[in-house]
Amino acid sequence: MYIVLMAGGAGTRFWPRSRQDMPKQLLKIFGERSMLQQTYDRINGLTDNSKILIVTAQNLKQEIINQLPEIPVENIIAEPFGRNTAPCIALAATVINTREKGNSEIMAILPADHLVNDIPKFQAVLKTAAKYASEAETLVTLGIKPTYPETGYGYIQRTDKLIEIDDQKIYPVKTFAEKPNIETAARFLESGDFYWNGGIFIWSTDTILREFEEQMVELHDALPQIAKNVDKDGFDEAVLKVYSATKAISIDYAIMENAENVSVIESDFEWNDVGSWEAVFNLSEKNNKNNAVHSRYSVEIESHNNYFYSKNKKLIAAVDINDMILVETDDAILICRKSSSQRVKEIVDKLRVKDMNQFL
Repeated sequence: MYIVLMAGGAGTRFWPRSRQDMPKQLLKIFGERSMLQQTYDRINGLTDNSKILIVTAQNLKQEIINQLPEIPVENIIAEPFGRNTAPCIALAATVINTREKGNSEIMAILPADHLVNDIPKFQAVLKTAAKYASEAETLVTLGIKPTYPETGYGYIQRTDKLIEIDDQKIYPVKTFAEKPNIETAARFLESGDFYWNGGIFIWSTDTILREFEEQMVELHDALPQIAKNVDKDGFDEAVLKVYSATKAISIDYAIMENAENVSVIESDFEWNDVGSWEAVFNLSEKNNKNNAVHSRYSVEIESHNNYFYSKNKKLIAAVDINDMILVETDDAILICRKSSSQRVKEIVDKLRVKDMNQFL
């Protein structure tokens, strides 16, 4: 089995810690390992390092080499610019297919910036998914069993046709649903047949390339330009040419929502896409005032439910502050309400418009 880690995101919701050359997936947000390193730790032992590919941005390649020296350099594939997940996955499938001389291989695709706590359970689900994808020639996605009505995730609805392999439950997919409002999310949870869409996929290279042939014809027809340059000097130039003519689109929109042979495997391990500073607060250890403090010292007076981070370990003093985010770096300070932390990416947009690139 090949495993592909998608590590090219900009992580704009994590500004000011996340920057163009050091985005979320390369940061140490929980513990002493970066999100990317923790993702690698999670898959360690499932396959050889020679079969782990990392698709990332050109400017991040060297830092990824530094963080994961275990991965062969030729397996760290740089995109010239982001085109969302569909072209990224087509690129990885083409590299695998070429190196395997056209022999179909199972590939699992994982985001590099998610959090999973039960590694043995996660690995068991991934192994079963790979086994089923090989036997059934289906597109498999992991559906995270929801524990509350989350509005920040997409959802997957299953049918009632149950298949059991290795004590794992697998169902055909009925539909994909976009991020719902709170009322709809509550209905999804109550129905019992909806899962959180974790953005984790498993399939054979043959199966996914056939789907690209049917649903993204122009991209599929351009892939031979990349294939004939895999592991050659002209590779980057070939990828640039193909990406320049390819639209940015997610694998969900491009393939999954219209494919007929999609299955979901029920997954009940603890998972979080860590999509905002509020999510980091929720996952962090708190003190007796329910504040998550990442600094050497803090003094808090009538202040509760806050997230405080200081890169330089400054004293944080808070008076009558509740439900807030404060993140201090060398050159910037972010202050916002926890409930508005998804909007931090708007700050990044404004900085671009104002040509304040030194803060990006």
